[in-house]
Amino acid sequence: MILPPVRDPRFTTLRRGGSLTDADHHLLAQWAAECAEHVLPLFEAARPNDPRPRAAIAAVRAWTRGEITMTASRTAGGHAMGAARDLRGAPRHAAYAAGQAAVVAHVAAHELGAAAYAIKAARAAVPDEKGVPGEEARRRECAWQRSRLPEAIRDLVLDDQRLRNDLCWSVFDV
Repeated sequence: MILPPVRDPRFTTLRRGGSLTDADHHLLAQWAAECAEHVLPLFEAARPNDPRPRAAIAAVRAWTRGEITMTASRTAGGHAMGAARDLRGAPRHAAYAAGQAAVVAHVAAHELGAAAYAIKAARAAVPDEKGVPGEEARRRECAWQRSRLPEAIRDLVLDDQRLRNDLCWSVFDV
């Protein structure tokens, strides 16, 4: 479970009583898509003929442009996560990252799920390093993701990482 038991109003849109603007919701979705796409080759190497994770990333991007509904993006996310179910390791985590990115259209707080699964994928893709699997890869992926954060949502995401790091397998440098 990567979502907190009590929803953070900063990830709830204004029209639903929170403080998240549509513009920032779209930025969260775009950043989540970028995080997922960064590790997508790890899935595609294992399942080159399965388009579901790539389609989920495309769907959330289409949602941010107003081309599809939230429901269509959320559905694509479910299909991407379905692609992960019988896999293990990096390919599984990469597919889950894509699925989490697509469901940001429905629940903005899934942005951290996409990022966390992408970090897990990067970490799982490298061999053991001094007894800690992929620790340097984890750090590099976390730093890369942070370098891609739009300024408008940077503080929000970094605070979210700090608050939910334990729920997200402690993958973030906090």
